[in-house]
Amino acid sequence: MVVFLYVNNNWLTVSNHTVISSEIPAAFNGYRIVQVSDLHDAKFGENQQRLVNKIKQQKPNMIVITGDIIDSNRYDLQNSLELIDQIVEFAEVYYVTGNHEVATDDVDHIKEELSARGVRVLSNESVKIVREGTSISLSGIEDPLMGEDASDMIANSQVPDDTFTILLAHRPEDYQAYVDAEIDMTFSGHAHGGQVRIPFVGGLIAPVQGFFPKYTAGVHDFGQSKLIISRGLGNSIIPYRVFNFPELVVVTLASS
Repeated sequence: MVVFLYVNNNWLTVSNHTVISSEIPAAFNGYRIVQVSDLHDAKFGENQQRLVNKIKQQKPNMIVITGDIIDSNRYDLQNSLELIDQIVEFAEVYYVTGNHEVATDDVDHIKEELSARGVRVLSNESVKIVREGTSISLSGIEDPLMGEDASDMIANSQVPDDTFTILLAHRPEDYQAYVDAEIDMTFSGHAHGGQVRIPFVGGLIAPVQGFFPKYTAGVHDFGQSKLIISRGLGNSIIPYRVFNFPELVVVTLASS
């Protein structure tokens, strides 16, 4: 049992997805985005070296962090910064808050430390990612624990409607807001894959969604809008993952 739980909580996996769209400029063909989510102060080797190596092996053009890099119950920001200090050396890194950053009551300090290391913190705002004279849009919203509705935060982000749009948003249960805003692709986490995954069934429990939640992992299609959910890397109140290995998500863009 000890070996089983150790493997389930330490074996780093990679899930690869390709997103094809006519809205993606040809210059972004093969563009690789690595999603890191819900680290929750977990450690993967000394100085996070196993995790850093696994991310670097994916050859990312961009790394997106969709919240909860720390855990409010055992807050250790330095542990997360060990990861940040290394991954900013080989890719552009973008970040949005999760509920645990907000719950620490130290969220401004966390953002300052990330920004000082070259991470672009997206707080209800949008930026253009430019390649060979063409661009896509990347937006990020705060966790709703900050006191705003997801729909309002997206509206405040001034997401452009004339480019392929990517949104970083911690919570998958707010998917309808992302669909209504006509976001092309949203990265989220928060659900921890359902914490315990039942073979052939899916996740057992997730915040807000309750038992047997629908949105815990993988790619979900809503017409033109895709929701990509990471199972995450660490744990919070429930200390163990079962049949639910820590996950990095890799999305490769392709123009149709």
